[in-house]
Amino acid sequence: MKKHNFYAGPSILPQVAIDETINALKDFAGTGISLASISHRTPQFDDVMNEAVSLFKELLNIPEGYSVIFLGGGASSQFAMIPFNFMRKKAVYVNTGTWATKALKEAKMFGDVVEVKSKDFFSLPKNIEVDKDVDYIHITTNNTIYGTEYKEDLDYGVPVIADMSSDIFSRPIDISKYTLIYGGAQKNLAPSGVTFVIVKDDALGKVDHKIPTMFNYATHTSKNSMFNTPPVIPVFTALQTLKWIKANGGVEGMLKRNNEKADKIYAEIERNPIFKGTVAVEDRSIMNVCFIMEDKYKDLEVEFQKFSAEKGMIGIKGHRSVGGFRASIYNALDIESVDALVKTMQDFEKEHIK
Repeated sequence: MKKHNFYAGPSILPQVAIDETINALKDFAGTGISLASISHRTPQFDDVMNEAVSLFKELLNIPEGYSVIFLGGGASSQFAMIPFNFMRKKAVYVNTGTWATKALKEAKMFGDVVEVKSKDFFSLPKNIEVDKDVDYIHITTNNTIYGTEYKEDLDYGVPVIADMSSDIFSRPIDISKYTLIYGGAQKNLAPSGVTFVIVKDDALGKVDHKIPTMFNYATHTSKNSMFNTPPVIPVFTALQTLKWIKANGGVEGMLKRNNEKADKIYAEIERNPIFKGTVAVEDRSIMNVCFIMEDKYKDLEVEFQKFSAEKGMIGIKGHRSVGGFRASIYNALDIESVDALVKTMQDFEKEHIK
C-alpha cells in the first residue's frame, strides 16, 4: 500500500532529491568517495554550494545586494542571531503561534519588544501599525501548528524580518520588502540540519554592540557559508530540490500546485458533516491544513486516526498542543495523496452517517 506522507516536518521531499542524495552517499560527483565523507573544501562541493545559492537567487528572483547563506543550528538559532545583528533598542514581534512565541522570548534578552497578537492563534493580526523608530518587525509567515499563513508581502514602513521555514518556495516573494528571510529547511527544501538565510547586505554591521564571530551574519556572507564546516548532506539535497522546483514550473508552478491541493482539502472539510476547520477562512494556510471533528463526532477522533492510518495516511495527527488533525501539503506532496486523503474522509463519513 502506498504511504501518503503528511508529516509537518521533517517532511516529504521530492523523490528525485532523495534518490540523488542516496547516489551521492555512495559516490559523490564521481570522486569515489561518499558525500558523507567528502571535504567541504573540495572543488566538487564548492560547485554544489555555488549552484545552490545561484538557484536560490534565480527561483526567488532575489535582487542584487542580498546574500544567501546556509547555516547549522536550525531556525531556532536565528531567534537569537536576529536581535544580535539587528536590534539596537526596540523591535516589534507579531506573535502568531508557537514558533513566533519562541522567537519573541529570545529577542527580549536583547532589547525592548513590542508584541502584536490577535485574539487567538487561529487568525492573523490585521492592520498592524508600527512606530517608525523600531529597528525591525518580525513575522512568521506560515504557522505549522495552528494553520494560518500570510499569503502576501506586507509593507510596514520599517525593516521586515520573516521566518519562512514552512512556506519558502511555495509562492513568489517580493524579496525587496524584506531585510532578512530565514527558515529551517526540513519542510520544503532539505532534510533537517541546514538553515537558509537571505539577508540584505547593507543592513549588516549597524548595531553598536559586539557580536560573537559565529553569530555574526557578516562572518558567513563573507565566506560563502564556508567559515566553518557547513551541513554538507542537507545542502546537497537542497540543491536537488531546487532543481526539481525549477523543472516543475518554479515558484509559480508550486503556487498553482499548492492552491489546487489546499482547495480540495478545504472543500471536503466544509462539505463533510463530520469535520470542521479551525482557522479563519481568509487566513488559512496552503501548507498546513488543520481541522477537527464536529462536536457531535468528537468521540470518533481516535477511530479516524486508526482508519486513516489503515488507508496509508501518515502524519495527520494534529500537534499535541492543539489536537485534531493536520495535513501538511508541502511542495513535494502529490495531488494523488490529497485525493487519497479526501477519499478517506468520505469513506469514514459513509461508515458513520447512514
